[in-house]
Amino acid sequence: MSASSTAQIPPSPNKDTTKKNIILLHGLFGELSNWHNVVRSFGNTHTIYTPKLPLFEKVLCSSHLDRFVSFLEAYIADHGIEQPVLVGNSLGGHIALRYTLKHPQQVSSLVLTGSSGLYENTFGNSFPRVNDYDYIRTKIHEVFYNTQVIDEALVHRVFKTLNNRQKALAIIRIARDAKKQNLKNELHKIKVPVLLIWGMQDVVTPLSVAEEFYLSFSKARLHLLNHCGHVPMMEQPEAFNNILGDFLAETPLKVV
Repeated sequence: MSASSTAQIPPSPNKDTTKKNIILLHGLFGELSNWHNVVRSFGNTHTIYTPKLPLFEKVLCSSHLDRFVSFLEAYIADHGIEQPVLVGNSLGGHIALRYTLKHPQQVSSLVLTGSSGLYENTFGNSFPRVNDYDYIRTKIHEVFYNTQVIDEALVHRVFKTLNNRQKALAIIRIARDAKKQNLKNELHKIKVPVLLIWGMQDVVTPLSVAEEFYLSFSKARLHLLNHCGHVPMMEQPEAFNNILGDFLAETPLKVV
């Protein structure tokens, strides 16, 4: 999710082989502006890519998540990105995990925050009161602990999306597909360093999810942020960036 759609994110940075590549992957209701504080903090020292996931394009394969992984494969190939750090929030984390499982030698490290892939209380399962603006506002507030990052533009955007029948159906199908594709029995195959940054008040992917992720990886570290919900990079940007910065500094590029 995003508090505003006005933040400007560079769509395609100039390649610099001396900098570590970072790909930021947003969630189901997310936008590129979700990562504004991350881009601002690391844009000068790292090469950052912020693809816009094709959430509402027609599905030509058997699975929405397969389509997103294919999209990420094409994006990485088109931009010539080598050994990226994949950073994913919510659905973006799920896509990062699936890409890493498919291409284990092509990923430097993983950063997951409020990631799906195990269990989530998804906002997109059904919308019994889709025409109720106040209800949608309430559901959005449940996702964030720090509700100060929510503005009316965000509520309006989500409300408008959910009242578009085609987009609402796409969201429901993506959410259901994500729930079906539980990665519990595959996570042990991931050997790259993994950083988990989790909001302690996350009601979408609660702490039990973070703990299960942590126990599933061979190289993982878990950081919990208090007074924080499902979108830590927005709700606790300074703490999030400090943790991410330490991880990036301590994690060398993988030599293939």
